Amino acid sequence: MRFRHPDGSTVHLAYCTNVHPAETLDGVLAQLRDHCEPVRRRLGRDRLGIGLWLAKDAARALVTDPSALRGLRCELDRRGLEVVTLNGFPYEGFGAEEVKYRVYTPDWADPERLEYTTSLARLLAGLLPDDVPDGSISTLPLAWRTVHDARHAEASRTALRTLAERLDALQELTGRSLRIALEPEPGCVVETTHDAIAPLTAIGHDRIGVCVDTCHLATSFEDPDTALDDLTRANVPVVKSQLSAALHAEQPHLPEVREALRAFAEPRFLHQTRTSTAAGLRGTDDLDEALAGDALPEGAPWRAHFHVPLHAAPAAPLTSTLPVLKTALTKLVGGPQPLTRHLEVETYTWQALPPELRPRGRAQLADGIAAELALARDLLSDLGLKELP
Repeated sequence: MRFRHPDGSTVHLAYCTNVHPAETLDGVLAQLRDHCEPVRRRLGRDRLGIGLWLAKDAARALVTDPSALRGLRCELDRRGLEVVTLNGFPYEGFGAEEVKYRVYTPDWADPERLEYTTSLARLLAGLLPDDVPDGSISTLPLAWRTVHDARHAEASRTALRTLAERLDALQELTGRSLRIALEPEPGCVVETTHDAIAPLTAIGHDRIGVCVDTCHLATSFEDPDTALDDLTRANVPVVKSQLSAALHAEQPHLPEVREALRAFAEPRFLHQTRTSTAAGLRGTDDLDEALAGDALPEGAPWRAHFHVPLHAAPAAPLTSTLPVLKTALTKLVGGPQPLTRHLEVETYTWQALPPELRPRGRAQLADGIAAELALARDLLSDLGLKELP
């Protein structure tokens, strides 16, 4: 979906296909048919943006076979879909029964992460619509915190500088300008937007910026206005934003609240949980750890890294951090000029919801994703953006 900003520029809204994890090219083609096109039809649009996730094997198949890439581009066009952004955070196995810490490998100290992301950039240059010169790729925020020492930090900086040089060369070759966005996430080396400033300043290249994920922002209790102002002052570009909402528990000391939270503790993904105290941010790596004994203080609200559907907050006594998303979106695109022109709804946890909240079949899932996009569309319209055909 495309929107005209009051400054005349185009803002793109997509939804991320990591909610339909596919490891192979055939799987990607099937998800376009079975999921993405039905969402577009529900919205009554001739064209729908998708934030494509290409796992390692799918990306390799496309890079080694130019005809396969042309075929994917034709299939996107045939189904009324377009790609201006890729999710390059997960590398493989995002549909596994247990993902957890595996999603952070390979990290940016591993040469394979550079090669994978380079491949994604080459593919995105070939997938961008003819009238769109700019693309974005979100990626993991360097590494999970426990494996990142000074040697790893230097290797990561070197890899990202090399990537920036490759993107410069790719623009000379194709005319397409591509940028990479580190996505701050709780528990990682770059946990917050503030944490991103120092390493990105050290890299010193405007090809490398930040992906502001509003679930992650909220989980870490960051104030959106402060966070985005700090990035602007530091000249760190917001390359992309993922529109998402975290799980919020206002009174975690109550038995009924803990019982409600327990329903969201599941075995597939990490759900880092945080609370803001007078002494600073406290947290656990997963929701079940927070619920075990006294791992977290209970005197202040808890937030869990669980991407809940934007249009359907959990039932009381829980809620979502949708207000944080709205504040962030106002700052991102509600001003005289947008801070970013690539927005992506990223609720990948539909099948990890408590059983009674999960969609039953493809049709219900398509209904839910379309409802999320409709909500995002309405928020953009309220900010003065005009939906384009």
